[in-house]
Amino acid sequence: MPQAAAVAERSPSSTGRQPVGSDFAPLLRTVKGQGLLDRRIGWYTRTIAVNAIALTAVCIAMYFVGGSWWVLLLAPVLSVLCARTAFIGHDAGHSQITGKRSVSRAIGLIHGNLLLGMSSAWWNDKHNRHHANPNHIEKDPDVAANVLVWTSKQARVRMGFRRWLTRNQAWLFFPLTLLQGVAMKIYGFQDLRRQPPRERLVEGVLLVAHLVGYVTLLLTAMPVGHALAFAAVHQALFGLHLGLAFAPNHKGMEMPDPDGERWGHLHRQVLTSRNIRGNPVIDWFLGGLNHQIEHHLFPSMPRPHLRLAKPAVRAHCAAVGIPYTEAGFVDSYRQVLRHMYEVGEPLRVE
Repeated sequence: MPQAAAVAERSPSSTGRQPVGSDFAPLLRTVKGQGLLDRRIGWYTRTIAVNAIALTAVCIAMYFVGGSWWVLLLAPVLSVLCARTAFIGHDAGHSQITGKRSVSRAIGLIHGNLLLGMSSAWWNDKHNRHHANPNHIEKDPDVAANVLVWTSKQARVRMGFRRWLTRNQAWLFFPLTLLQGVAMKIYGFQDLRRQPPRERLVEGVLLVAHLVGYVTLLLTAMPVGHALAFAAVHQALFGLHLGLAFAPNHKGMEMPDPDGERWGHLHRQVLTSRNIRGNPVIDWFLGGLNHQIEHHLFPSMPRPHLRLAKPAVRAHCAAVGIPYTEAGFVDSYRQVLRHMYEVGEPLRVE
């Protein structure tokens, strides 16, 4: 899959900084010299195997306790494992696991379409556009005005129910993420119309296979009432988990002005991204996306190498005078919510 984020294409900026197209080259040489762009096939093989075994174990356990309401305790476990599955699909889409395009696509289809019911083609198209121009209001689909908005200009034109949403979006953010897992499944089905016939067939068959398999698993493992409650808890917590992983990465960071100066790759990726300080537990919980700056600079870098690249990236940013933004786990969400609150502020004082 083309690595859109790795292209040193330039995008607009509102900071007045002059573009420095060569700033990234020395850092790239350093990272390559440390072997941090080398594949970690063994690590990913173990990760995929452990995740598959854990998913199988939870599904088997559902049959053993499905007749009891205790089965709902397995729903949060399954949501966490589904998030692991999504992270594997994400890494495959970036060619972090292998450089073979066909193998990466197969891994993405299995972990995205079949296991999660989320279209890998839809995700990769959307995600590559995000990586190419993060936080660019006209080019990054992640900051397009939708249920939520990210700039005061977007907020001013909101009307009716959407205007109410924007006024209260900081308070509604986490409740809305409970719907994210289901929404991503719907977006995948809608995206089938965009895809060429052959890809549409493969993607569609696997999406339907997931839906049929998921419903069959629930209805054969437990009574209908238990199944409905299990699905609600599982999908809600899955969406929340993904929201926790994605939200703090860029929201509230700089947003390039379409009419401003132009940035090179280093400026564009670092200034729009926020890292989350942490430890191996946070790395595991957030799928390595807490190292967002490193991930955006080197999207094909294997997940276990992102933490190792931080010292070189931080030192290089200091040397060229680019702010390197990090926040604590809780503080990162506080910054995101503060930004959302400020965007909606003008609508609350009318």
